[in-house]
Amino acid sequence: MNAAEQCFSTATDLAAALRRREVSAREVVTAHLEQIERVNPAVNAIVTLAADRALAEAAEADERLASGAEVGPLHGLPVAHKDLHDTAGIRTTYGSPLFADLVPVRDHLVVERLRQAGAITIGKTNVPELGMGSHTVNPVFGATRNPYDLSRSAGGSSGGAGAALACGMQPIADGSDTGGSLRNPASFNNVVGLRPSPGRVPSWPDKAPWGQLSVKGPMARTVRDVALTLSVLAGPDPRSPLALETPGSAFAGPLDGDIRGLRVAYSPDLGGSVPVDAEVRDVVRGAVEVFADLGSEVEEACPDLTGADEAFLVQRAWQMELAYGQLLAEHRDRMAPDVVWNIEEGRKLTGPDLGRAQLLQVALFHRVRAFFQTYDILLLPVSQVAPFDIGLAHPTSVDGTAMETYLDWMRSAYLITMTGCPALSVPAGFTPGGLPVGVQVVGPHRGDAAVLSAGYAFEQATRVAERRPSVAAGSRS
Repeated sequence: MNAAEQCFSTATDLAAALRRREVSAREVVTAHLEQIERVNPAVNAIVTLAADRALAEAAEADERLASGAEVGPLHGLPVAHKDLHDTAGIRTTYGSPLFADLVPVRDHLVVERLRQAGAITIGKTNVPELGMGSHTVNPVFGATRNPYDLSRSAGGSSGGAGAALACGMQPIADGSDTGGSLRNPASFNNVVGLRPSPGRVPSWPDKAPWGQLSVKGPMARTVRDVALTLSVLAGPDPRSPLALETPGSAFAGPLDGDIRGLRVAYSPDLGGSVPVDAEVRDVVRGAVEVFADLGSEVEEACPDLTGADEAFLVQRAWQMELAYGQLLAEHRDRMAPDVVWNIEEGRKLTGPDLGRAQLLQVALFHRVRAFFQTYDILLLPVSQVAPFDIGLAHPTSVDGTAMETYLDWMRSAYLITMTGCPALSVPAGFTPGGLPVGVQVVGPHRGDAAVLSAGYAFEQATRVAERRPSVAAGSRS
């Protein structure tokens, strides 16, 4: 493999080549560092670089393999971790001036698992301030630009991860998702992002370890690579009380590309719950036609999502106040207005508010459970808009409907969060202006394998993800 091939190879193929010693970890890390040097100034995806450390770890990885020692499934693969995930010995800012100089002394569990599997840390990826919102911009590092149009947003909150993947700066990435933060940047950057079932990927440390609103998960350029990364991240851990017992190895096998007879539901607007721009609807409609062409039984249908909106907004506000309420009391003048607003919304909540949100979610769960007795998967838009102007704080209207807060335009993702179902964003196509659009593949309760299988079949039939951004020097456009 030459350097360009190393940067745009699938993670699965690159890991296999490393284990066969067809390429060394030092060569792979060097190729990715050189790609970062060439491309990152244009997109601002990787915000803290650990080049010397990465090269030293790569040398150790090569020596370990040469000695005959057993190596992990991610041996030698470079990874930049989301800047919300603590990384021992490397600055982790959460995109906030309040933590601009923080250097953690321990790894977050997802970082720990990636490193135990042989991945090599090369740095950190950009996030919105305190991870709040689906537009990656903060006062510490500025904005991450969309590789397909540098005047547009890369999405968020895993926007740095999505842009870095699209540009060949890393083969896999870790992220997190509350209201769409793995799915939205995957859609905006023409890569793949999985919001796993709550508990599938354990989280530690965590201020709300019994909560199921926010999850950790994988991103990559292909569905197979997402499954590979999930096989490392998933599985029980005694520090995470809701971690599912299924071992990660359950996701390590080959994916089935045959979806003939699959019962597919499709909704262009989540049953009329959300406005969606016409150019996004058109791309998703084309994706639905592919499923039909592959032999699936497609029908327009959507579960009743009544109450999902209220339940999400209440639980998110409570979570924001829990996580950052003390910071607001001490540093209000150093926090973004949207951050302040969402924390204050949490402070207004009462016991009955939280109780009603729980009851709404229980009723929603059972309606969705019944829905998936009829259908195998549900296809939806990931985001209601294509990548928007980078100078906007958030879209102010969608298909003629005003968006009042920084959350409103994310409803196509966060309503699905409240179902507790796994959801995969897969590249589906491009707008007439060349902006990426993903399709959201939603599965039944704990049906992570089902969404990976369906997404893989669609990906293999369309090859949309192979269209690379021209900003990634040396790649096909």
